[in-house]
Amino acid sequence: MKISFTPLVESLPASTPFVGPETLERQIGKPFRARIGANESAFGISGMARQAITEALSDSGCSWYPDPENHELRLALAAKHGVAMDEICVDGGIDTLLGLTVRMLIAPGENVITSLGAYPTFNYQVAGHGGNLITVPYADNHEDPDALLAACQQHNGKLIYLSNPDNPMGTSHSAATIQSMIDRVPDGAVLALDEAYIDFTTDNLAPKLDTSNPKILRLRTFSKAYGMAGMRVGYIIAHKDVITSVNKIRNHFQINRLSQLAATASLADHAFLADVQKSVAERRQQVYALADEFGLPWLPSSTNFVAVDMGSSERAKATLKELGEHGIFMRMPGVAPLDRYIRVGLGTEDEHNYLTHVMREKLSTLADR
Repeated sequence: MKISFTPLVESLPASTPFVGPETLERQIGKPFRARIGANESAFGISGMARQAITEALSDSGCSWYPDPENHELRLALAAKHGVAMDEICVDGGIDTLLGLTVRMLIAPGENVITSLGAYPTFNYQVAGHGGNLITVPYADNHEDPDALLAACQQHNGKLIYLSNPDNPMGTSHSAATIQSMIDRVPDGAVLALDEAYIDFTTDNLAPKLDTSNPKILRLRTFSKAYGMAGMRVGYIIAHKDVITSVNKIRNHFQINRLSQLAATASLADHAFLADVQKSVAERRQQVYALADEFGLPWLPSSTNFVAVDMGSSERAKATLKELGEHGIFMRMPGVAPLDRYIRVGLGTEDEHNYLTHVMREKLSTLADR
């Protein structure tokens, strides 16, 4: 008996935005020596978070259901950002929150605006909810706020997506540029501003939080600088009416108790975050120097990865293939003209040293450099 699925589901590809490193490890039959392709933190989690998890495991931390309101975590986030608790929604990482955003705002067939080559999980969510994706090109390896706004006007877009700092290029816009974009979002449209990487830099890239404006959603995460990618915690800061609407459709038990406790504890560990920012800045310089050694141009990064220009898509793909053969997991942008770059994650010291060794001694794609 054939099961009948909805026309929308039937139209979708049987794939996800990313092939995970675990899938690749199963295919090759061994673990990667350097896992520097998923933009995960190489610097672990806060000691306070680790202590909170340990204490929870010794009592009822895994036996009780989590708090469906994420009260203590939202209280801490409200204090950190200077907003009200009812202006924050916590859920299972930015990926989940992007899905909720699309589900909340986009009816089937409505137009959504993004950049060609930007974070593919957003595109996946738009397709999965029946939205119509319209893309504009990057400008000088940056997402282009003016082009995004123009496309929104031209196509009556309901939702605009922009990440700052950007993934996959690591580039960023100033707070003033982003504020100018926010000020020009057309009536009837909403800007989803993905700030997943904002905590990796001390530069002034984030405009002041203004929750009185219902046309802007700020998305943040504990996956990156706080090192909690495996615990799946992210949040939206927005006008309270927007948060009320998100809460209508979210899974209220999405965040487990250990994640709630660890994220709340992390926010109190200011020294940990400062150490991560310092370590990331130092490792960036090491990657810049390694690229310079081979005469490879690179883009200044505001993230925990560096986009390195291999000169062509063909050479970038060949380099990734060779790196994989030597046990290094790395990724690259998927569309031209961004796909001439490889995305070098800032790994541990051991991972960076191994990458350096492989690039110097093993890669035929760099032999003529």
